[in-house]
Amino acid sequence: MKAGPIDRIASGGELARFLLALKVALEGDETGRTLIFDEVDSGVGGAVAAAVGERLARLGQTTQTLVVTHSPQVAAKGDQHMKIAKTATDSGVISGTEPLDDSARTEEIARMLAGEEITAEARAAALALREG
Repeated sequence: MKAGPIDRIASGGELARFLLALKVALEGDETGRTLIFDEVDSGVGGAVAAAVGERLARLGQTTQTLVVTHSPQVAAKGDQHMKIAKTATDSGVISGTEPLDDSARTEEIARMLAGEEITAEARAAALALREG
């Protein structure tokens, strides 16, 4: 790939991960600030998603950080977990949020791993991610 301006050669996910890495590298006292990352883990999985989650968790130690993710590896690293869901009604689609307690959080991470049918193996993997 030819070198060029980052906004022309990098995908949206690559730009988001670059900005996350830059923010973590330059972190300082961010008291009173909130950072929002929308699918910063887009296009990655496995060990890379886990590394993104680790860096977000590190950033969250000094700065309020809100993360929108579809990655169970990233979701497992947060201090809090809110489920965002869309519901179809007669008048349209409504989006809502639901704060999850520990048990519901493990179930949601298991669902993210397994899909609709949550197995005992998915629950065990979700617990391992949360403890990991």
